[in-house]
Amino acid sequence: MLTAQNISKSFGRLKALDDFSATLALGHTVLLTGPNGSGKTTFLKCVLGLVQPDGGSLTLDNQNLLRQPELRRHIGYMPQIGRFPDHLKVGQIIDMMRGIREGTYDRTDEDLIESFEISKIAHKPARTLSGGMRQKLSACLALLFDPRILILDEPTASLDPVSADILKDKVRSLRGAHKLILMTSHVLSDLDDLTTDLMYLVEGKLAIHRPVDELRAEYGESRLSRIVVRIMRGTDPTTPHSAS
Repeated sequence: MLTAQNISKSFGRLKALDDFSATLALGHTVLLTGPNGSGKTTFLKCVLGLVQPDGGSLTLDNQNLLRQPELRRHIGYMPQIGRFPDHLKVGQIIDMMRGIREGTYDRTDEDLIESFEISKIAHKPARTLSGGMRQKLSACLALLFDPRILILDEPTASLDPVSADILKDKVRSLRGAHKLILMTSHVLSDLDDLTTDLMYLVEGKLAIHRPVDELRAEYGESRLSRIVVRIMRGTDPTTPHSAS
């Protein structure tokens, strides 16, 4: 279980997180959404250790994630834009990560390496990779060590339809497998059948954290994108939306 309690973070006069609290249970696939600047990225960076909160606590299974960075070995991260050493080849990058993590994981998960046919680009230097190839490599590395928490930032961005479908199938197979999957995306149609829970942030605070099935029933909408749009517009769930 990942628990954030009264997390605050400011960048100068900007308050990115304002007394933010949330409890996220393993076995759920959670979409983080909200207006631009609502604090989604800052929260994820706090979890990843890329940003240090000004106050509050962050725990993983009641262990202090902020003071025990070794706990982050349980986290896999797929950034929106993967950045790798230009001179290293794809195969070398994967081997390097295996070497760094040697002895710190129980088993590897190489399904995506096979599904994405990474062996065909293993000889290519990172500097030559297209955006889609970088996304594939980032996804493989995020899942390589069977993480308990998986953070996917715009996971289908730059992927071709076949690769996006492969990744979604993989995420779908992990749902409920005692893992917590956190996702952000501007292409919500890609996440309709993946998301179990929605977290909606506004001005650094958690405004909504509910199961998607409850929201679908309440708003009378099947599409996740329509639900989010109506939430952002402040539409009453009992008011039917216009098709126009």
